[in-house]
Amino acid sequence: MASPRTITIVALSVALGLFFVFMGTIKLTPRLSRDAYNEMKRAYKSYVRALPMLKKMGVSSILLRKSIGALEVACGIVMTLVPGRPKDVANFLLLLLVLAVLFFHQLVGDPLKRYAHALVFGILLTCRLLIARQPEEQPPEKRILSVNGDEQPLLHEAAPEKGKMKVS
Repeated sequence: MASPRTITIVALSVALGLFFVFMGTIKLTPRLSRDAYNEMKRAYKSYVRALPMLKKMGVSSILLRKSIGALEVACGIVMTLVPGRPKDVANFLLLLLVLAVLFFHQLVGDPLKRYAHALVFGILLTCRLLIARQPEEQPPEKRILSVNGDEQPLLHEAAPEKGKMKVS
């Protein structure tokens, strides 16, 4: 049976991955929701207006929105389907992306209700990354004492005799 840690990591990975695939797709195409797509277009225009440095670098609102959307879709797919280390890399990239989006929301003065989801998913990404990076708990090893070539378990780790309690 899988450990609770593994179940937690898999559940968070799939849920977060699907969420970011969905949100990235909304940024890229109006097929899922025309209203949400139009809202994203409006929001990214305000982000670029608030950061004139982006305009000077040649980053338009369309390029910014599509870049962030594509990165969300790609990282979401990795989080959902790809095992191992790439999942942690995608998690970290999405966390950086969420921090950037939170910065944009603060920059334009959006109310909390407009970016609360970003806060929640940022916390979930952080939790998933922290759980995934913790070392797996290993069962304690039995220590062996070698006496005259015979290997014997240490006294305090030896099995208790029948009818007697083991005291440590």
